[in-house]
Amino acid sequence: MDYSQAFAISAAGMSTERMRVDVAALNLANANTAQTADGVSYRPLRVIVRSLTAGTFAQRVDDGLADASGAQATSLPLPQADVEPADVKPRLSYEPGHPFADKKGFVSYPGVDTATEMVGLMTAIRSYEANVAAMNTARTLALRALDIGSAS
Repeated sequence: MDYSQAFAISAAGMSTERMRVDVAALNLANANTAQTADGVSYRPLRVIVRSLTAGTFAQRVDDGLADASGAQATSLPLPQADVEPADVKPRLSYEPGHPFADKKGFVSYPGVDTATEMVGLMTAIRSYEANVAAMNTARTLALRALDIGSAS
């Protein structure tokens, strides 16, 4: 069994979840950043994960089981994560005394939903922990396989 694939899958998962944690933290940190007088404001971000493979599920399974020569495939395509601005409307708050208030007294804040961001943050942390557990399990299996091989 090739344990490097298990390590690569867990590492890719940990990297993606770390990115989700960073984005959620950035969104939460800028949730109450007011839009300046010149109209520049923070745009909430989101993590988009894309699969690098295309085709039907059966084709992807066949590609993962054997390569063109009939040997077992040596690597798995890992997903790619990108950070993109979220397309959400700004939140308007009536604060007539605020220095960045418009003529009607409204201040524009980023459209960050703190509850959604906190749930996303907790989910990313738990997923990261699950990937760490999977990597530790694969490491333990690899070490035990070496012990079995050296005992015989």
